[in-house]
Amino acid sequence: MENFSLILAIVVVTALAFDFTNGFHDTANAMATTISTGALKPKIAVTMSAALNLVGAFLSVEVANTISKGLVDENGIRPEVIFAALVGAILWNLVTWLVGLPSSSSHALMGGLIGATVASAGFGAVHGDVLVTKVLLPAVAAPVVAGLAALLATRLSYGIGKDADDNATRKGFRAGQIASAGLVSLAHGTNDAQKTMGIITLALVAGGTIAPGSNPPTWVILSAGLAIALGTYIGGWRIIRTMGKGLTDLRPQQGFAAQTSAATAILASSHLGFSLSTTHVVSGSVMGAGLGRKGGTVRWSTATRMMVAWVLTLPAAAVVGALAESVTDLGDWGTAAVAVFLVASSATIWKLSRREVVDSANVNDTAEPAGVITAAMAAVTPPPVGPVTDGLTATIPSPAAPAADPAATV
Repeated sequence: MENFSLILAIVVVTALAFDFTNGFHDTANAMATTISTGALKPKIAVTMSAALNLVGAFLSVEVANTISKGLVDENGIRPEVIFAALVGAILWNLVTWLVGLPSSSSHALMGGLIGATVASAGFGAVHGDVLVTKVLLPAVAAPVVAGLAALLATRLSYGIGKDADDNATRKGFRAGQIASAGLVSLAHGTNDAQKTMGIITLALVAGGTIAPGSNPPTWVILSAGLAIALGTYIGGWRIIRTMGKGLTDLRPQQGFAAQTSAATAILASSHLGFSLSTTHVVSGSVMGAGLGRKGGTVRWSTATRMMVAWVLTLPAAAVVGALAESVTDLGDWGTAAVAVFLVASSATIWKLSRREVVDSANVNDTAEPAGVITAAMAAVTPPPVGPVTDGLTATIPSPAAPAADPAATV
């Protein structure tokens, strides 16, 4: 550890700070549907998710190796480049958290890394084949596959339970939803915590502390797991509200189907080393579950804003990362200036968030109003088959009484 310099220590601390933001930014991926359907109380949900995130961090290092060995050329990358990449990723996470949009922390990290690497060593230092096959293609395919799986799972769930007692069905699916939420949390730790492990490992290689091609040291795995678990426990309540209430209205059957589909996709991608966005997967599965129930709708206005954020995430973080790298390249004072800018920007965003506080007490209080497309879809949804049993009656206005004849008034 004799080569562990001050700049390397700064990079490691900043990477763990990113991991912390990743935790509270992505808590919604595991627990938003569980909280919105009432299967678990908010605080219990985030505590459970935090514990399983920590466990998941120890299950694999395949994704970490994709980040540290595959995406960019390890040779010639300075620790300052990693620091600049993290600045871009953290700021994008905080901005999207402020406005309650579930964007991808993974793509923010990779965008920042790509931008900083290009600014430092040129486009040749980025491995385009890895970027396309293990980042961009999964980003497009994951929400579609997860959405279709959740749609089919939702219809299957309703089909299996159509003749069962409603109360027993709800209780059963809520129990299943808790189990599937735990699986998503475990998968999130397996996939997302590894990205910080990979970035710290890349910084250690760049700083000469470990040899190129090394797997993440044990202390890196442990610290990354603890950081993301702590962030998860804090709870990103703004994004939980958007994912649980703003995208669609879920029932326990849908929540179970959405989370099971998402967990399966995330765990499979982690095994293959794909740096998958859990946000994309869970958002796709929630939309699929919303459409899988007869009469269910998706608030496409919210979904559209989310998709715009997805498209902007990688390039926006890349631009900030490249600009930060240009400043750090000026020397120690440039690195210090970027660090001050990061701290000041983060504090400003936090202060803005205090204007309208969203926490565990009010996360389920409001839902985003339906947009034009959702209202139109609901208007053409066929009524249920069979007699109306909700006590609704048609009201026929009585004919107006004839006006009194003024001549008859004495």
